[in-house]
Amino acid sequence: MKKLLLVLLALGLTTQFYAQIINDGMLPEVEVRATNYKYLNSVDNSEAAVPVQLLEDMVAKFDVSSSEFYEDESDFYRVYFYIPEGKIVAAYDRDGKILYTIEKFTNVAVPNEIASSVAERFPGWKIAKDVYKVNYDVNQGVRKQYKLVLKNGKKTIRVKVDEDGVFL
Repeated sequence: MKKLLLVLLALGLTTQFYAQIINDGMLPEVEVRATNYKYLNSVDNSEAAVPVQLLEDMVAKFDVSSSEFYEDESDFYRVYFYIPEGKIVAAYDRDGKILYTIEKFTNVAVPNEIASSVAERFPGWKIAKDVYKVNYDVNQGVRKQYKLVLKNGKKTIRVKVDEDGVFL
């Protein structure tokens, strides 16, 4: 019985020696594409709803040069991205840099700034529908706007709000 325990102990310890992989200190090569950091910084989607974040990240990570419609002699590519909550039309140059986007999302969660601004100005009203629009241009920057339908019983009003909760 003692011999069996010693053999099992020896086998248990020796298998752990082979579990460790010795690395030569070199990490595998990773390609980092920082082409569209300006777009991501401009749209700053940290406060946006999850579907908006996912689609904007997909637009920023899209590689035009590896797509099936890429041609060396073309200078401009327009790509359409769709999800049930919204869509984005993005224009890329031949290097994969985003030139402009037109984005529209319907009935996504509005940020807390917008909700509190609406509640402060229209107490008792609820947001029934919303449309979130983003227009990005590499030269002009970004413009974000919410179009809201507010309801209070049978009454309905439409308002426009910018990204900071300021009514337009």
